[in-house]
Amino acid sequence: MINDQETLNLLLSTVERFVRERLMPAEQIVAETDAIPEDIVAEMRDIGLFGLTIPEQYGGAGLTMEEEVLVTLALTYTSPAFRSIMGTNNGIGSQGIVIDGTEAQKAYWLPKMASGELIGSFALTEPGAGSDASSVATTAIRDGDVYVVNGTKRYITNAPEAGVFTLMARTDPAVKGAGGVSAFIVDARSPGIQVGKTDKKMGQRGAHTADVIFENVRVPAENLIGDREGQGFKTAMKVLDKGRITIAAVCVGAGQRMLDDALRYAQERKQFGQPIGEFQMVQAMLADCRAELLAARCMVMETARRRDRGENVQTDASCCKLFASEMVGRLADRCVQIHGGAGYISDYAVERFYRDVRLFRIFEGTSQIQQIVIARAMMKGEK
Repeated sequence: MINDQETLNLLLSTVERFVRERLMPAEQIVAETDAIPEDIVAEMRDIGLFGLTIPEQYGGAGLTMEEEVLVTLALTYTSPAFRSIMGTNNGIGSQGIVIDGTEAQKAYWLPKMASGELIGSFALTEPGAGSDASSVATTAIRDGDVYVVNGTKRYITNAPEAGVFTLMARTDPAVKGAGGVSAFIVDARSPGIQVGKTDKKMGQRGAHTADVIFENVRVPAENLIGDREGQGFKTAMKVLDKGRITIAAVCVGAGQRMLDDALRYAQERKQFGQPIGEFQMVQAMLADCRAELLAARCMVMETARRRDRGENVQTDASCCKLFASEMVGRLADRCVQIHGGAGYISDYAVERFYRDVRLFRIFEGTSQIQQIVIARAMMKGEK
């Protein structure tokens, strides 16, 4: 854990310089090739970006939630795909092990993930289980000292690059719903795992998703997270609660980039003899973007600080994810509008960001799921 401001400032300065000097110039290459250059991934490993949230004793930086948010804001000033390649290691890929894993599991797997030797992936979603995560159909049946896994996972981020999967599977088919789901650490090289064709998506080129098929995959019983069956759904929800704060921060970082680009364009582009930023209707769009960005940033920072204090922020994490993801969609639309015809042309980053940020209202819990989570908590009288 970083405890002093000087060290945190040094990390933020390093990330900001890396974004400015290495990542932003490579955005177009990633968009055209649908791949992040390997030399950039190697630099991410050298900087330590794969282990930002993994505890220090396992080779990571052990950032607090607030520190992670600050780094995320800096890192996502560029294409979200760059964060995606290492983001699962810091989020849904590793946090199940960090939160609920046994000491032996942490000691074996986390150092490999912190160094970037293994890229983590989170295998929860299925063809018939997305928003209804408790209806997981993939099975893991005990057979002596192993579990035999069968099933298909869908839209799995980093599946083509994954070295390890955090897998949610049903260990007791007789138990319907969340109680029959368990969490496993699965070596991606295990016989019987097949990764499907990389999905062709609306945006987020360079960030890969694919189906993962498990056919009689034998997973050592020691890889059952926490060495307890029936806890997988709870583990997944803990991981997603933390992830929702991070995704909200991603929305703020991407939104700040789009607004800065739009402001620069409004200052330079002239019509009727003056910069378009002098026209009140353009100013109104700029002002709305600034106000909503500030609101989202304040929400995320306050919720992160409260989580660091040990408070229950499950409902507020959903509030952050809901507001920030919807906010960045509105902001992207305004920024395209400010660019006018140029905003519809791929020469300008806002066209790509417009497509990229659409995902944030869908993955890791749709906006509608967040609304349900928030409202149910309110009905129960939870703060």
